[in-house]
Amino acid sequence: MSLWQETQKLLQFARRKGMKFSSVKSFVSLFLVGTVLSFAIAACSGGNNSSAGDSVGIPNASPVAAKSQDVQLTLVSFAVTKAAHEAIIPKFVEQWKKEHNQNVTFKTSYGGSGSQTRAVIDGLEADVVHLALALDTEKIQKAGLIDPGWEKEVPNNGIVSKSVIALVTREGNPKGIKTWSDLAKDGVKFITADPKTSGVARWNFLALWNSAIKTGADEKKAAEFVAKAYGNVPILTKDAREATDAFFKQKQGDALINYENEVILAQQKGEKVSYVIPDVNISVDNPIAVVDKNVDKHQSREIAEAFVKYLYTPEAQQEFTKVGFRPVNETVAQTKEVKDKYLKVKTLGTVQDFGGWDAAQQKFFDDGAIFDQIQAKKVKG
Repeated sequence: MSLWQETQKLLQFARRKGMKFSSVKSFVSLFLVGTVLSFAIAACSGGNNSSAGDSVGIPNASPVAAKSQDVQLTLVSFAVTKAAHEAIIPKFVEQWKKEHNQNVTFKTSYGGSGSQTRAVIDGLEADVVHLALALDTEKIQKAGLIDPGWEKEVPNNGIVSKSVIALVTREGNPKGIKTWSDLAKDGVKFITADPKTSGVARWNFLALWNSAIKTGADEKKAAEFVAKAYGNVPILTKDAREATDAFFKQKQGDALINYENEVILAQQKGEKVSYVIPDVNISVDNPIAVVDKNVDKHQSREIAEAFVKYLYTPEAQQEFTKVGFRPVNETVAQTKEVKDKYLKVKTLGTVQDFGGWDAAQQKFFDDGAIFDQIQAKKVKG
């Protein structure tokens, strides 16, 4: 229908309603102005040539749907998650391509959790961080890169993987190492990473302290026990992977303290591993978070959040389980395969037993705190 026809119909309608001519003329004038403006706007925005995928003029359109170019996510994680993520990432990429017709590539960085945390704060533009302990994630938050409340954005308070601590021994366990107390015996040497650079090593330290407290020691006795144990450490490595290499490849030490998942992964790679899971242990909880400032800069928030949520799915959790992590997804945790693979720990402590990570950091790992005091005595001795 032509513009003139539309105008005539409008005039007839106005007269039927008893409108005066002057009012009709004003009404028609407004109609004509509005129509002309509509045509002008349509011409500027491409008229009816816009495709269904364009976001212009569609308030609820997805930013991802509007983009056809490839997208890159940067994942920064602690060293021992590498095998799990190498299995999970291709699955996510395939699913995203199928659902959104967009290619996603990943840039990954693995290392000691403390070192990775500092790298992100110093400018490594991670979109997602998967770290060994919530304390490291909180440091990135305090640096203004992650918004407060990150742990509430996903299930399980942000914990996406977990493990316990294992004591790895030489084949046949010639030193008879079965409990934490055995590590403090004369003539025993064991390998662990440095709590100053490795999140795994902080868990190792807390596991030793926890074992003393849970078996009846007071604070003074616990400090004496842990100090004696660390007197048997010939080398502190930068991270858990280096600790594993020092023990297996360089043949240092009679025992190795490490994540259960790292031990299982070593077995899968053909290593003959003798190890025990002490009955008194600690739940090693690893958080995941989107780095808000960086995803907003990279315009990658939607994909980053989707990837984080994907890590909680049974498909992703099964991949964590395959390489030795204990699943946080309850459906996966209740499968016969998982129950048969992982021994139940009788006395399992958590970081909350120490008042949370801020309290534990201040008490044990800050400059001049208990760990530094132990190392100072060791050097003097």
